Amino acid sequence: MRLKTRMILAAAALLATAAAPPAPAPSTAAATLDIPAIAKARFGNDAPWYEGRIPFFESSDPKIDAVYYYRWGLFRAHQRDLGAQGYITTEFADDVDWQRHPFASLNDASGFHIAEGRWLNDRRFTDDYINFMYEGGNDRHFTDHMADSVWGRYLVDGDRDAVLAHLKTMRHVYRLWDEKFDFDKGLYFVEPLLDATEYTVSSIDASGGKDGFRGGDAFRPSVNSYMFANARALSRMATLAGDTAMAKEYAGRAEALRTRVLADLWNPKLGHFTDRHQLTNEYVKYWDPIRNRELVGYLPWMFDLVPDEAKYSQAWTHLLAPNSLAGKAGMRTVEKNYEYYMRQYRYLGTARECQWNGPVWPYQTTQVLTGMANLLDHYDQRGPVTRSDWMRELRLYTQMHFQGDKLDLEEDYDPETGKPIVGLDRSHHYFHSGYLDLILSGLVGIRPRADDVLEVNPLLPAAGDPQALAWFRVERVPYHGHEVSVTWDADGTHYGRGRGLAIEVDGREVARKGQLGRIEVPVMRKANAPIEREENLAVQLVRGAYPKPDASSGTDAEKLHDGIDGRAWFYPELPNGWDSEVSTKPQWYAVDFGKTVTLGRTELAFFADDGKYAAPHTVVVEVFRDGRWRKVAVGTAPLANGVTQVAWSAVEASRIRVTMTPTAGRAIRLAELKAFAR
Repeated sequence: MRLKTRMILAAAALLATAAAPPAPAPSTAAATLDIPAIAKARFGNDAPWYEGRIPFFESSDPKIDAVYYYRWGLFRAHQRDLGAQGYITTEFADDVDWQRHPFASLNDASGFHIAEGRWLNDRRFTDDYINFMYEGGNDRHFTDHMADSVWGRYLVDGDRDAVLAHLKTMRHVYRLWDEKFDFDKGLYFVEPLLDATEYTVSSIDASGGKDGFRGGDAFRPSVNSYMFANARALSRMATLAGDTAMAKEYAGRAEALRTRVLADLWNPKLGHFTDRHQLTNEYVKYWDPIRNRELVGYLPWMFDLVPDEAKYSQAWTHLLAPNSLAGKAGMRTVEKNYEYYMRQYRYLGTARECQWNGPVWPYQTTQVLTGMANLLDHYDQRGPVTRSDWMRELRLYTQMHFQGDKLDLEEDYDPETGKPIVGLDRSHHYFHSGYLDLILSGLVGIRPRADDVLEVNPLLPAAGDPQALAWFRVERVPYHGHEVSVTWDADGTHYGRGRGLAIEVDGREVARKGQLGRIEVPVMRKANAPIEREENLAVQLVRGAYPKPDASSGTDAEKLHDGIDGRAWFYPELPNGWDSEVSTKPQWYAVDFGKTVTLGRTELAFFADDGKYAAPHTVVVEVFRDGRWRKVAVGTAPLANGVTQVAWSAVEASRIRVTMTPTAGRAIRLAELKAFAR
């Protein structure tokens, strides 16, 4: 089906939904995954967090499986509990200077965070994050496509109230970007650094090749694609809200941007979408196009901005060309013949800092794989790109997550060796990219829609292709209030339920096809389970304020604060939490709330490794009331690298203290203490 036709049908679906025909009769029982066993094998003692929340997946490629679960662990590790404000998703696990203080939020990665989080069965995390961002959290430090990603979340959960909750604020944020809009040219411009892509062609060339960290303002395919997608999303939301005037206005804004991007950012000489300089100096001239192709030129396909015409689809030739954007280990951010390709300009000490003049970035790799998936799914003119190409690039990206046998995604990579470049402490387990969405909407092929239809079109090549998968299965995928499962079994031998592609909704098989291909199934939406929220009373973002921590040892102020900073992970590369001294004596960690609160439960996250740290043998929980400490609970065998829950009959108190019996010769690391009323 041609792109234009699909877009018309999608728009019409917002206005009216036809009655759905009945689903097929259920077939014999489908194969099921052993979810508790998978959760335990992948997440160890932290398995309970995942069991009821994530979709579970397996395939004939063990590396894809490993990275799929690693990425859910990455998502979990980047959830920061703000207490009364709920959860946000962070880009860096720990603090960086340019974050929004004291929250550690950054808006540039929000599109990835929401696209990944929309597939959770527990909707709280993404809902909290969106609420935070549109209640003052989005400081527009960087460009983003957040409104579009909020619409993308609606396509999965179908929650009308949630998608419209911040419509007025979204419109306000959109118009604030007028400061970066050239009204004569009808395009947005931005400094590459504020596009989260420092040292690009426009900024390096604007410095005469001397630098490129700051400066180099340009009309870029990125910011204009983002603003096109955000305007289109606002138009669709306004239609859903019945605001025809706003819907028309923002549809017009989107189409005007599309027209200008196609007319002015398409570079006929290079056959690619490229920047135009927005300034004139001794090195560059206003409105001149940059001189080399960059990976950012594929972003218009990420949002279906590009018409279904061969003239444009030929741009994908450059992605596959070794002398252009195709590195041995992944996608170069600028082509190899650029004068300043891979020249290192910036260091932190002796470590190389981030640059976009050639390195592979998971960030932009995700964007290009999303655009390529759109091209393969619903364009007729696909240029040289095949499903085999998409799977090959996905596997290169998958491999990037591995450091030997260890999983640790970093910021950027050498395009020839695939080795990390930056190597700074902050770079470990970096979350400015996507992967889960690529698996679920690309490989599995669940293409979320606004109408009451479940559409599945796996982007796998046919059997016999070296990039083919013999089988896969995914379960517990949320869609319009239902749970969806998709199974592919090329010859029927792996699951023993027949050859081909099968879809289940709420445990009933509703469609089957003997080979790969698109399936569309009517699925009437139903209400999602209500979001359950509980407030962590112990969290503190501002050092020195209440709640205040104290401890028997390890009284460094930063370490004490880490025990209640709302962040919990178990990565040895990223120390996090309060550390006790090594002692045979009981150790304690206490929190003073500065007022009387109701306390009935605590969550304790202990880190353990094979060397210095071990979980304690026992914990005793006390609360301070009536002028003295009173024991309320005893917990035995606390979990290592997981969350230990200790509950008691709720009491009023002003402080909580946990006393721990250490393992001989080992220190205790309390990654996080949380306290709740119930």
